[in-house]
Parts: sequence; C-alpha cells; structure tokens
Amino acid sequence: KTCYNRSISLIGEMTSVSERDPSTVIPIEELHAQALERIVRSRPRLISVGRALEAIPRMRSNMILHPGPPISWERMNGVLQGAIVGALLYEGVATTEAEARDLAAQGRVALEPCHDHGAVCPGASVISPSMPVCVIKNEPFDNLACCTLSEGAGRVTRYGAYKADAIDRLEWVEKSLAPVLRQAVAAAGGLDLAELMVQAVQMGDTLGQHVKAATALLVRVLAPYMARTCANRELLWQILFFLDGHPAFFQNLAMAAAKAALDAARGIPGSRVVTAMAMNGTEFGIQVSGLGDAWFCAPLTPLQGVYLPGYGPLDASPLIGDGPIMESYGLGAFILASSPTPLLLMGGTATQAHEITSAMYNISTGTNPFYALPALSLKGAPTGVDVAAVVDRRLTPYLHVEILHKQPGGGVVGTALWQPPLEPFERALAAMG
Repeated sequence: KTCYNRSISLIGEMTSVSERDPSTVIPIEELHAQALERIVRSRPRLISVGRALEAIPRMRSNMILHPGPPISWERMNGVLQGAIVGALLYEGVATTEAEARDLAAQGRVALEPCHDHGAVCPGASVISPSMPVCVIKNEPFDNLACCTLSEGAGRVTRYGAYKADAIDRLEWVEKSLAPVLRQAVAAAGGLDLAELMVQAVQMGDTLGQHVKAATALLVRVLAPYMARTCANRELLWQILFFLDGHPAFFQNLAMAAAKAALDAARGIPGSRVVTAMAMNGTEFGIQVSGLGDAWFCAPLTPLQGVYLPGYGPLDASPLIGDGPIMESYGLGAFILASSPTPLLLMGGTATQAHEITSAMYNISTGTNPFYALPALSLKGAPTGVDVAAVVDRRLTPYLHVEILHKQPGGGVVGTALWQPPLEPFERALAAMG
C-alpha cells in the first residue's frame, strides 16, 4: 500500500495531453507520457465470474477465441488445433474429433484472437462461448478484460488436450469451481488485483510464469468468503485443495489485469508504445497504441530452452500464448533483477538478471512506480515498450516463456528466456511513418 500511495503521488505530476487541439503537433515525449500515465493509473479489479458469451464483447455462439495474432485453421500447429477440438467437444457442437476438425476446416467456426475481444489466454488455451471467464474492470478508465479460469495441471486444453479427461476438467471448472468463485467474489464486493499484484512482486513473483505468491494471496483473501457462501463443505474442500495444489492459478488473472491496463493506452495517435505481444504457434505479433488493433507479425524464430529430464528440442512445440502481455506491462522477464529465481532455475545468474532488467529500461518509455523493485532501491519497473527504441537499439524484449510438448496434451516440457524477431517492430515503426 505504501508503494501504491507513492505511485499515485508521482502519477499526479505527469502531464496529460488529451485536451490538446487535434491539429497541434505533440512531441513524442508527451505522447509517451500520456500512454504511460494511462498504464500506471490503471487499477484492475476482479468484479465477477461470468459466461464468455455474455461477458466478452462481440463474442458469438459460433466463435472460438485463440491466443496470439490472427491465424487460419490450416496454418495452426497441432497443439492449438487440439485445444480448438477440445472446445468444440466441450460445447457439444461436435461429438467426435473428426467432426470437430471438419467444422473448423470448413470455416463453420469463427476463429479470432483473444486480444481483439479484450481477452487473453495462456499457453494453447482457447475461449468458447460456454466457458466461465473472470471479468476484470479497469476502474479509472472503465474498460474490461477477460480470461478463463485455470484448469490446473495435467492433460488439459491449455496444452491442447481434447480427450475425455480434458473435457471432464472443463465441465468441473464450469459447474463446480466457477459458481463457488462467483459467489465469493460477489460477497467480497470484488477484488483489487492491483494491490495483490504489487504485494506479490515485493514477495518475489515476476507475475509472468512465476505467480506463487500472488496465488497464495488470492486464496488468503477469497477463502473466508468461500467458506461463508459455499454450503457444500465437500466441494469447498475440493476447491481449496485444488487451489493449494495449483500455484500457477493466478497467472490468468495477472494476464487479464495487464490486458486491462494496456488497453487503456490504446488509440493514442502517434504513440509508439506496444500494447500487446503474443504468439499463435506460427507467428509472433505485436500491437501498438497509435496503430489501434492492427497486428504486425513475423514467423517465430528458434529458441534455446532448458528442458525437463527426458525432453529436448525435438519434443517442443513452437511458442503459443498471450503470456507476453506481462512483459508488455513491464513485468515478467522485465523484473528479473528483483525476482531472479526463474533465471536461476534456467542456469543463469543474479548478475545476468540485473543486466536483462537494465537492458529493458533502455527500450521502455518510462517506469511504473506502482511496481517498485526492492533489488533496485525501489525503482519502478521498466514500462511501455517503445518500438522506435527497439528498432534503434536492435534489441527486442526478453520474454519468459513456457515450452509445450508438440503432441496435443503433452504439457510443459521446458522453459526459456526468448527474444522475438525484430521484424514486427520494424513494420510497426514503418507503418507510423
């Protein structure tokens, strides 16, 4: 809370240019200040758990939202196709794998990016109409973002699984987990995700692939309300043990909170601040504030990762997921200096973690004092990736990514610190003239 109060005082000193005459030529520094102000002033709050068809803007009954930039069924890799097959079986519009694949291949299902509908998906997970979603409201700017509830570990659709056990897990999330969380969130009057996230960073989370502290804080806050509103004690016991055994549960919420903050900075004419980065298993793409919803993409480049015992590069799927929304927000790999554990587990050093964070300041428009980093004397996290700085320095953002098995449902086989290709940033900068 001290860090938050400090950030509010600093935000008050920022210059807003929103009231300027449209004909006025505004210096890029002021455009950056406006975009940064919107990101930093954002206050994401979990307000409800609803159904995707009603909660997500422009969602339709024949639509499935996928991670990353736009892609057709034919160009998807097997893992993402598997997740879509699983969603169609879960929805009941197909009864067999073959029927589901035919529906997608014939174009009878609309496949669109989560980002284009104010939503995000980790890994290869997708969003179909009946899935329960968390609704996050960015209160200062009154915009919404959505994400699914995490299904946990194992053979789940997040990893492209579509067999009976994966469908059973989705149904358990819909019929058991979601109603209990919905009642608890309502009883609590919503949850301030921003406050939980800043505490988690102080406790060592990166809030990218590393969210153990944030999950623990979420359970601590929600548990009393769950106990009060859930009359089924056996079900409550199951859910609490599920949350306790799934330390990555908060990841979806962190991504949606970051999405809500960055969407507030969209549409500032002339602004070069990146508002989204994502992968679809075939391409890496970015969106930029001054260019609205346009995507700038390039084929995925190879990565060098650290693999679990028994696995290697030949087992890996190309990268998939909206996870880089966290680095777009200034967290994840951007704050490794203060939370070096993920890099240490990959064989890196604390010195390298500091070097990575220092490099990210060089391609960012400023800092977010809300996320004050203990290892850097409470300096704010580097925030607001500037496409021009990326191109000028020929330095793309570091992203902490999970590596999925190339077989649908194979799960996570490794992790990596990856830098995407420069081409999307060059294309975006060229598009801005």
